[in-house]
Amino acid sequence: MSEQRVDVDEMVEIPTRVLVESMIRDDATIDASELYMVAGALGMSDQQVRLQIKRLANEGLIIQEGRGRRALLRVGGELVDSIGPNVEFVRFMYDQDRGAAPWNGVWHLVGFAVPEARRHDRDAVRDGIVSLGGAAVQGGLYVSPNSWEPYIDTLASRLDIAGYLTRLTTTDLRVGNLESPRDIAAQLWPLDKIAAGHQRLRTVAQTRLDRLTDPHELSPSEMLTVLVELAAEFTRASEPDPLLPPELLPQPWPGTQARAVLAACWTQLMHRETLLHAWPRMFHSYADVIRQVSAVGDSPD
Repeated sequence: MSEQRVDVDEMVEIPTRVLVESMIRDDATIDASELYMVAGALGMSDQQVRLQIKRLANEGLIIQEGRGRRALLRVGGELVDSIGPNVEFVRFMYDQDRGAAPWNGVWHLVGFAVPEARRHDRDAVRDGIVSLGGAAVQGGLYVSPNSWEPYIDTLASRLDIAGYLTRLTTTDLRVGNLESPRDIAAQLWPLDKIAAGHQRLRTVAQTRLDRLTDPHELSPSEMLTVLVELAAEFTRASEPDPLLPPELLPQPWPGTQARAVLAACWTQLMHRETLLHAWPRMFHSYADVIRQVSAVGDSPD
């Protein structure tokens, strides 16, 4: 895998909607004054924020009480339930990084043959399989080294296509002339592109860690801004990552390095105890995993 140079601007590009979602607190509200402060720090205009709030209100996802920066935004359950990290997958990433989830050599395959009359469902199942880390072996046949059957079953049930799926596992996978699992992984997944995303995350996280460990104490709005930037960059790097086991990846793997720096950032943020009660619910989801990782790392062998 070729090493790629990653240029990272000091400012992390974040869609306005993602910012609004990131600012939802545990009580399903958003403090507009904090929202506008963080938006300004990220280079967004007040007009951008107002338009996004209006869009979400028109969708019935937000109710605004008050005006401008003094407003309180009440967030509907549909939006609250749709945001935040998938804690189960984040935990699995860190388990892989510390060697607690070794690969057993089993490949998991799923094939589908959904009729043309249900093209929408066919596209949906393909997209769902790819989002679970699957790679196409050939038309309609996808593979993953991870045990994904419960997620495949949930996807098939939701789309009502279980009758069109075939599942199997094997320890003897050959793709073309490739037999080595590591060679197969390099062929099926765009590892260079995935690695570049993690290299960017590592650089972004390191610059934020330098700020968090600087003797100059950051203000609450500055720390909120760092939190949102880290979460957005982590999502950007993680979404295309199939979470291949270390046994199939070039070493050292940038994802492992990036997540270590990210955990250090989250640990620094968690030390701001006086602010934790007011921080977004998204932060607490990440913090729960980092606490577990830290506890495992500190435990005696």
